[in-house]
Amino acid sequence: MARLTTPPAIVILGVGARDTARRVQSLYDGAQVHGLQGRVADADVAYTELNAHLRELYASGTPIIALCAAGIVIRCVAPLLANKGAEPPVLAVAEDGSAVVPLLGGLSGVNSMAREIAAALDVPPAITTSGELRFGACVLNPPDGYTLASLDQGKRFVSDLLAGEATRIEGDAPWLDGVQLPLADDAQRAIRVTPLAWHGATDELVIHPRSVVVGVRATGSGAGSLPQRIREAAQTHGLAAQALAVLLAPATLTGDPALRQAADELQVALRFTTDSSLDHDADHSAARMLSQTLRVPHKALDAPGDAPIAFAVAQAPLDPATVGRARGKLSVIGLGPGDASLMVPAARAALTQATDILGYETYVKMAGPFRADQRVHGTDNREEMQRARHAFELASAGRHVAMVSSGDPGVFAMAAAVLEALDGAREETQHAAWSAVELEIVPGVSAALATAAQAGAPLGHDFCMLSLSDNLKPWSIIEKRLRHAAEADLVMAFYNPISRARPWQLDKALDIVREYRAPATTVVLGRDIGRPGATLKTTTLAGLKSADVDMRTMVIIGSSTTRAFKPAGSGREWVYTPRWYE
Repeated sequence: MARLTTPPAIVILGVGARDTARRVQSLYDGAQVHGLQGRVADADVAYTELNAHLRELYASGTPIIALCAAGIVIRCVAPLLANKGAEPPVLAVAEDGSAVVPLLGGLSGVNSMAREIAAALDVPPAITTSGELRFGACVLNPPDGYTLASLDQGKRFVSDLLAGEATRIEGDAPWLDGVQLPLADDAQRAIRVTPLAWHGATDELVIHPRSVVVGVRATGSGAGSLPQRIREAAQTHGLAAQALAVLLAPATLTGDPALRQAADELQVALRFTTDSSLDHDADHSAARMLSQTLRVPHKALDAPGDAPIAFAVAQAPLDPATVGRARGKLSVIGLGPGDASLMVPAARAALTQATDILGYETYVKMAGPFRADQRVHGTDNREEMQRARHAFELASAGRHVAMVSSGDPGVFAMAAAVLEALDGAREETQHAAWSAVELEIVPGVSAALATAAQAGAPLGHDFCMLSLSDNLKPWSIIEKRLRHAAEADLVMAFYNPISRARPWQLDKALDIVREYRAPATTVVLGRDIGRPGATLKTTTLAGLKSADVDMRTMVIIGSSTTRAFKPAGSGREWVYTPRWYE
């Protein structure tokens, strides 16, 4: 099975490809079927325009399995083709599953995917790569944990083999055992598998196992940037920068941005010690930190006892998860109003990357489906602070937590509770651990914005958002704010307008607004916008009844300038608030 860091997008244009798409989807954990809006009602992700959607997927590095003509896919992504070594796998599959054509991504496993999909559909894959056809595998696509020293040199090397040259293999390369390479013990050319640097020899193909851990005990000691100092130290030991797999540091440096920047620049995993004795020993060396933390057979390279940088070379490619622990991350995300197409890509990425998903049970279900290895923690809607604290406890243990809200997490949702929990921890023992967590707030499309977009642009001028729930603030405050907003002629969006426990409050709020607004003031009611069964209604302040509203309704009350109209020849009504003011 091809190992993909990002689940593929299976893109279809109509319902005729749906059955084949679901068969392909079963091959890859986390894969989603992307369907054209208006044609495919039950797709996991809806899109509106194929060209733009395929380009967005390609640019984000997402593997693409498009169930349509190969020519369509080629024309869509052609303007983005540049770096062969960086392109994701792209395949075209016939709607009926009768053909599987790998198009792009020969160095990222597209032919392996083609074979897997073709086997599942019981058809031969249409592989045309010369090296694959001759040798039975792509020599320039080593498995996960290995990387080429030079792609350009690799191309020349394979061309020589295709022209009749023989090769020998030096080092451990078990994935080449079944490949029909022209092998000879006395061959001048060699495939070398080594963590040592390639020095430019043209008669060898060098493949680096990502088996080297670099330990640093401080980020600011020495001249030059941290990545530069690490590269120079690796060069001193003859190590290739591409062989680096993990950057290991004391847990006390978890929040140091220089470490994150160095790991990103070196393209390695960032991990931290789990031995608390090392964290509190200011005199420990980087070499001691490595020897105490690594739990796999390795060779430590010579380094002075107090060296700030040290290296250890494992016997095989390293799984970073076996070295120390990760810096925890908490992503607070908004799902949008419910329609998957209205969830921002950053929120979807956070869900894909998360090890744990927390949230109100209803919203957690909206965020699914999830992989078998992801932990789901659904709670009652009233347990916000307990949920936030739980999220920090998980993240401070090195996990990546996605805290889900509907709409936007910063609008009457979990972002404020998360920050309140972090602020409140300043006087507690967990403060240091929680503060070290990487925290991000990912915006979403709020219910007010989604409803406004369906109606037109009622929030086109100054507006405010008010919650009519008095669970977390007294009703007297709500009344005061209603009066000020109504008197200021602001468009008002009401969240939590009514419930069984508060059946009287909407009428009371409307009584206040009617003291300042004309009976003909335009009102928009959006119920379940972005979800199945959504309804949109335009009425007036005089015509608005509390019976028209429930807890799932967004109420937008216009200003004195808000207008509703129907264009000539159209049955559709639009509502907008002009950007000018008389």
